[in-house]
Amino acid sequence: MSMKRYDLVIAGAGPAGLSAAIEAAKHGLKVVVYDENAKPGGQLFKQIHKFFGSKEHKAKIRGFHIGEELLAEAAARGVEVVLNAIVIGIFPEKEVTVQIGDHVEHVKGDTILIATGASENMVTFPGWTLPGVIGAGAAQTMMNLHGTLPGKRVLMLGSGNVGLVVSFQLMQAGCEVVAVADAAPRVGGYGVHAAKVARCGVPFYLSHTIVSADGDDCVTGVTIGEVDANWQVIPGTEKHFDVDTICLAVGLSPMSKLCDMAGCQMEDNPAKAGFVPVVNAFGETSIPGIYAAGDVSGIEEASSAMIEGRIAGIAAAMRLGFLSESEGKAEIEKQEAALDGLRQGMFAPGMRGKQITETDEGIAISENLLKHGFVAEDEIGRFPGVIHNKGIHPVIECTQNIPCNPCQDACPKHCIQVGSNITALPSIDPEQTCTGCGMCVASCSGQAIFLVNEDRGDGMAEITLPYEFLPLPQKGDKGVALNREGKPVCNATVVSVRSAKAFDHTHLLTMQVPTAYAMQARFFRKEETV
Repeated sequence: MSMKRYDLVIAGAGPAGLSAAIEAAKHGLKVVVYDENAKPGGQLFKQIHKFFGSKEHKAKIRGFHIGEELLAEAAARGVEVVLNAIVIGIFPEKEVTVQIGDHVEHVKGDTILIATGASENMVTFPGWTLPGVIGAGAAQTMMNLHGTLPGKRVLMLGSGNVGLVVSFQLMQAGCEVVAVADAAPRVGGYGVHAAKVARCGVPFYLSHTIVSADGDDCVTGVTIGEVDANWQVIPGTEKHFDVDTICLAVGLSPMSKLCDMAGCQMEDNPAKAGFVPVVNAFGETSIPGIYAAGDVSGIEEASSAMIEGRIAGIAAAMRLGFLSESEGKAEIEKQEAALDGLRQGMFAPGMRGKQITETDEGIAISENLLKHGFVAEDEIGRFPGVIHNKGIHPVIECTQNIPCNPCQDACPKHCIQVGSNITALPSIDPEQTCTGCGMCVASCSGQAIFLVNEDRGDGMAEITLPYEFLPLPQKGDKGVALNREGKPVCNATVVSVRSAKAFDHTHLLTMQVPTAYAMQARFFRKEETV
């Protein structure tokens, strides 16, 4: 029996694997992708939030739509995707063994890409094995793939992007998030993600860790405590919460066993979050023709994984002669420029562990944001997107250099400027007139843009904010406006709720509040009164 041969064999049908398959197939390679799951797409199908970046990074598109696009494109280009298939070994001469159901197949690849992604880290504490203690990724799978609530009252441990995004998604699904705790002294993820969680009333406990979980058969409560400089809990600082779920978002580790098994040179690299293969600019490991891309070679965002995949796909085509060296290098240079754009700013891989005190523009960062999850009132005015103006105008509460610029493209009047550097803080052009169309509010992946009319002339102000919760409030509904900290500050009435296909499920809720609260009120909660 002759062994099946492919030009490129890929382990993992996530963002990196699929992107590589598409690029390679585009240049004529015969490609197979194996994935151990029943559905392809990796983590993308759990990602219901809008992505950051710029157009070329698929910014402001929700993750699962990106997954659908990649799958459709791979199918159109004739890529073979085999599911419920575990790559169990890579042997000399690029021989690959795959377990499909209950039998094992041997295939040979002229090139191989390992794109196996990452697994969730766990932490241990008394009660950590109780039902109800779950990883944040598992919570996302339950909610966004299976439509199942992980619990009713949840404590989130971890303030990186995963912890923040999943906290928001838990609330969207109808759970109550009682707190976000993190042993680190500062919020780890994007400030805009923290701010949208904080304004819903979720408190942040930084420098706190879990002391223990309560319960006999399942989680019934959790105790957290403040930690000192040596990560030891300070006696007397314990706080108890009644919860039925403890969600852990304490980082990811590259699933790099296949790379190690294949004999690739490996390194323990804290900047890449663990044990990873050493790769060159093309994603090639120490074994010629074996590539690694995505989280397996260092933990980053899915947008970066897609570009790394594309680079590896082009490199494989070049290696096998489907593409001349000059064409291949020119294509890779384009991809590298896009990847470089994503690796700028405060959250760049090279910035890990560095204490940042000011933005690239020289503005002092918000310490309150890093300690409590929201920008304090006496800090917000120093950022270029926060301006006072007559009539309706955008207020952009984007305070960190993150690689993102959909707001600049969204405004038909070009009121919003980011410039050529994708990580620059957005600013407002005072010469341009805002029409109040709301495209900027809907396109902001961080939900950090508001349209404000500070004074209608009758003592009232109007604020239009992004709203992604169901049931949608209706015009005329009364309730309270919450400030950036999630505290009720005044009564509010819904003036309108706008939904449009172009907004992609971000609804624009406009509420009226007394003018004194125009620059404080940032969220609406129904039926309460101050």
